[in-house]
Amino acid sequence: MSRLAHSAVPLVILGAGYTGRFIYHAAQRQRRSVVATSRDPTAHLSFAQADHRVLFDVRQPATWSHLPSGSDIVWCFPALPADAAGTFAQYAIDRKNRLVVLGSTSAFPAGFPDVIDERVPVDLSIPRVSSEEHLRTTFGVTILRLSGLYGPGRHVFDWIRKGKIKNSNTYVNLIHVEDVAELCLLALRYALPGSTYIVSDGQPRRWAEICRFATERFHIEVPPATVTRETGKRLSPRKILSDFNYRLKHPDLFKALSELETAASEPHQSSARRGG
Repeated sequence: MSRLAHSAVPLVILGAGYTGRFIYHAAQRQRRSVVATSRDPTAHLSFAQADHRVLFDVRQPATWSHLPSGSDIVWCFPALPADAAGTFAQYAIDRKNRLVVLGSTSAFPAGFPDVIDERVPVDLSIPRVSSEEHLRTTFGVTILRLSGLYGPGRHVFDWIRKGKIKNSNTYVNLIHVEDVAELCLLALRYALPGSTYIVSDGQPRRWAEICRFATERFHIEVPPATVTRETGKRLSPRKILSDFNYRLKHPDLFKALSELETAASEPHQSSARRGG
């Protein structure tokens, strides 16, 4: 399909929360016709134009007809319940459109000693993963397994401040939401039916390393060092970057975190200068 023809295909973002917002804006920059869905569009889709907000609930088939026919679809919420997800996929997919489901790298086994790529079997005992694999093998859905998301409004340093992480040697894999949005749109164009991709920045970091950077560079109070048996995972995004010939916008985690921290502090500094 040519670039012009592909741009003419409507795009639907199912469950457009944090990630969906960035996909929406990326699609608009490409001049694609795009709508965002929610079970409560008024409350949750303020980022989208009013005529781009659609009521949708996978458990309510009466809402399925609200979607433009023949649309490409990016599915942002867990593909559950499995029976409803499968019935919707059968309803929504035809030979002309594409469906990309955003999964999680939690599908891969914990404690795997080597670097994980798409050849490592996923844990089908996880209901979400089992449903995703059914969609992939039955309907040719593409699965993007996302590592930890960060970006504007979802700052790793805030996780540290709120005590949500341990200062340990456990590996963590992260990806900037702006790169996720771009890769989603590329997957709609180039992914083969039934393919799976790991989405990560390819630089597994230990939480202790991130905590050390936060306190040394920005004097952020970090939790005391913790010894844990959890080793974490090391993920490889080589397949998706190679297949889509994509160069990450945010390959350097520490540079990206510094930019987020600086941007977050600027309103406070401006307010202080004004005496607010």
